[in-house]
Amino acid sequence: MKQLQQRICREGKILPGNIVKVDGFLNHRIDAKFMGEIADEFARQFDLSGVTKILTAEASGIALAAICAYKYDIPMVFAKKAKSDNIEGGLYRSDIFSYTYHKSVTLICSQQWIDKHDRVLIIDDFLANGQAIRGLIDIVQQAGATLAGIGIAVEKGFQHGGDALREEGYPIKSLAIIDQADENGFVFRED
Repeated sequence: MKQLQQRICREGKILPGNIVKVDGFLNHRIDAKFMGEIADEFARQFDLSGVTKILTAEASGIALAAICAYKYDIPMVFAKKAKSDNIEGGLYRSDIFSYTYHKSVTLICSQQWIDKHDRVLIIDDFLANGQAIRGLIDIVQQAGATLAGIGIAVEKGFQHGGDALREEGYPIKSLAIIDQADENGFVFRED
C-alpha cells in the first residue's frame, strides 16, 4: 500500500535495535481516517464472506482491528496479556515472547468469544519475529475455529517472522513490508 509506505517514510523513525516507530498515526496517536483506508485495503485483500470474528492482541493492535470490525460489521475480540477479574469461564492461553517488551507474555482469550463455528481474521498493526501472530493462531486452533487470514499493517521483513509463517502456509497479507531500516531510511519489499 503506497500511502502506508509514504506515511512510514514521512513520519516513521528508526530507533536503536531496529525498532520502527510509527506511533504518530498507527499505534499510539491514532489517525482513524487513515486506519479506515488500511481497513478498506484489507477488505480488498481478503474474502470477508463468512468471517465471524476479528482477532488481535492487546494493546496496539486493538485500534486497527476495531476500525476493521466496525467497517466490516464483524465482532472483534482481543487476546489480553493479563487475566483480569472480569474474565470468567474457560480460557485459551498461548505463551509468546514479546519483541517489544523483551519478555515472555501469555495471551489470554475467553472461550466464550471464539469457538469451532467461527471463521477468524487476525488483524495486527505490526509483525516482527511473528510470536504474537503465532500466539493468535494458537488461540484460533485451540478454539477449533477456521483461520480466514492474517492482515498486517507493517511487517519488519528483515526479521523474517512473516516469511517463516508464509513458508508454513499461513495466509498473510502485509500492506507494507520493510526489508531494511537504518540511518539511510526505509527500503520496502515490492510485491
